Amino acid sequence: MVQRRDLLLGMAALAASAPVRAQESKPTLRLTLGTATPGGSFPAFGRALVAAVHEVDPGVGIEPRITKGSTENLTLLKAAELDLALVQGEYAYEALSGQGANDPSLKVVAPIDASPGLFVVPAGSSIRGVQDLRGRAVALGTRGSGFTIMGRTVLQGSGLDPTHDISPILLDDAGDGATQVLDGRAAALWGASLGWPGFKTLADTPGGARFFGPAPEAIPKILALRASMRRLTVPAGSFRGQDAPIETVGSWSFILARPELDEAAVTRLVHAIDRGRETLARLYPQGRESDPRNLVSNVPAAWLHPGTAAFLHEIGARPE
Repeated sequence: MVQRRDLLLGMAALAASAPVRAQESKPTLRLTLGTATPGGSFPAFGRALVAAVHEVDPGVGIEPRITKGSTENLTLLKAAELDLALVQGEYAYEALSGQGANDPSLKVVAPIDASPGLFVVPAGSSIRGVQDLRGRAVALGTRGSGFTIMGRTVLQGSGLDPTHDISPILLDDAGDGATQVLDGRAAALWGASLGWPGFKTLADTPGGARFFGPAPEAIPKILALRASMRRLTVPAGSFRGQDAPIETVGSWSFILARPELDEAAVTRLVHAIDRGRETLARLYPQGRESDPRNLVSNVPAAWLHPGTAAFLHEIGARPE
């Protein structure tokens, strides 16, 4: 009788504690995150970010939302329809540098990665460099992507008119680019970031693929066209069959916050990103670059969210 009573009491205690545990497992901080169209690197990064943050701080719930890319993300942030969004470097620099000093403004929360830009063609293609793209159909990316702006800048700095010297293809979904190269509608595909799915799709085809950036003499001209651009190197072996490093250009992409997003919420998120970097690196090829410390040398201090600045101050990585 005593055992039965103890069993019943134990079951009652378990039942009473269940709602408490369920409550504890629910996020106490909920944030929306704008990514981009399916098939691109931003949705892939978004999925990895959600998993990495949840692993180290289950109390932070991030809801990723598919968008048309950087341009729409900026619009949604300014309208406070998103808390956070992924924004490519060209668009981020333009938006952040054009803000009034005393107005509620967008701020940088964390880096995504330094995205090296590359053209990719089937391994058997006669196209060997940017000049060989003249007169060819080139998939440049989606209409709302900063990577597309980057591709046009590379062509322009290389001496090609991106509207008339090639036949530009603008995509509805980033994932369509690789398909168009494979079926012959496009001779080449432009993209950026080592984690970009289109690059992997073409590199892993039975025939393989060949990647190239602008000619060395064109790189200084390209860098002079946009303040956001950087000289970058793609290490050998980044893609199947790529035996040598590739010199190219690219830019940093960022997680931006809507105006007046709570400072404590951002500090908590940045702490989680920092603690979750190993998981992020496992799930996303360039995840190690999402180290908040990388903001110190790549973003003016005035552009940082106060919550991010507080984190950097706390760890001794003071922005200039």
